[in-house]
Amino acid sequence: MATPLGGVLTALATPFDSSGEIDAGLLARVVDRSVSAGVGGVVAGGSTGEFAALDHDERLRLVELVTEQTAGRVPVVAQTGATSTREAIKLSRAAERAGADVLMLVTPYYEPLSVAETVAYLKDVCAAVDLPVMLYNIPAATGVALDLETVAALAEEVDTIRYVKDSSANWEFGLQLIHHLGPRVGTFIGWDAYAYSALAEGATGVLAGTANVVPEHLVALHRAVRDGDHDRARRIWGDLYPAIDAMLSQPFVAAVKDGLRLTGLDVGLPRPPVAPLDGGASAVLQRALEQLPPVAPTAAT
Repeated sequence: MATPLGGVLTALATPFDSSGEIDAGLLARVVDRSVSAGVGGVVAGGSTGEFAALDHDERLRLVELVTEQTAGRVPVVAQTGATSTREAIKLSRAAERAGADVLMLVTPYYEPLSVAETVAYLKDVCAAVDLPVMLYNIPAATGVALDLETVAALAEEVDTIRYVKDSSANWEFGLQLIHHLGPRVGTFIGWDAYAYSALAEGATGVLAGTANVVPEHLVALHRAVRDGDHDRARRIWGDLYPAIDAMLSQPFVAAVKDGLRLTGLDVGLPRPPVAPLDGGASAVLQRALEQLPPVAPTAAT
């Protein structure tokens, strides 16, 4: 990957057809929607992509389909973490062969590990591949919270660790990552409600599931902050926040998929047992999206 990651990365939703299988045609449209909006990259098989509900072969196919459709237009980040080191290495090597640009590694998410076990897992997977790596901190799902010292030590020891995604919803920790680790480790904030704050504080970028639904607005927000136009950035965020809040206030995968449907791209339902949004929640989201004004075009540079 010649160009470092930055800006808005979309945590892609995974479309399913009426029989519950990955819909390659719809996935291509999901990818193109974000790429056309100007995002800085896309993520295959993240939490928004329901990776934990996919089997091994589906996870491989998902990365292959995304890299094929992206066709080098933007970097592809493949989330290849698993419940075992063995499985994570298999997935990581396959993603590397498929043409992914960066690997994102969630730590094992069923049996809570010690920090020492978590570090060993991350080192072993990193040693098995040559791609840059993004650590994925999501303690609500894994039971393990990466701390600043651990991330810094890992990045110092393992040259391929270049990024960290923080989905802890702990803004104080996010600030520590941004201000203490940059520029050696690029911080992506993965809690969408902090998108404006993260960009204003100097985060490398935001990694957002809501970018499936409102990619143009998030890209415009990033460009306004990047260009120092903070008045424009605040206006965009003031308009955008209610829609993001409406999605975060409901089960997130279901809300993102319903948001896609409401904005013209029906990608099917979440994979059971996750339920779709009920009618009342969908109506709230619909009103928030209908009240979101369009953003004026900005330069793509």
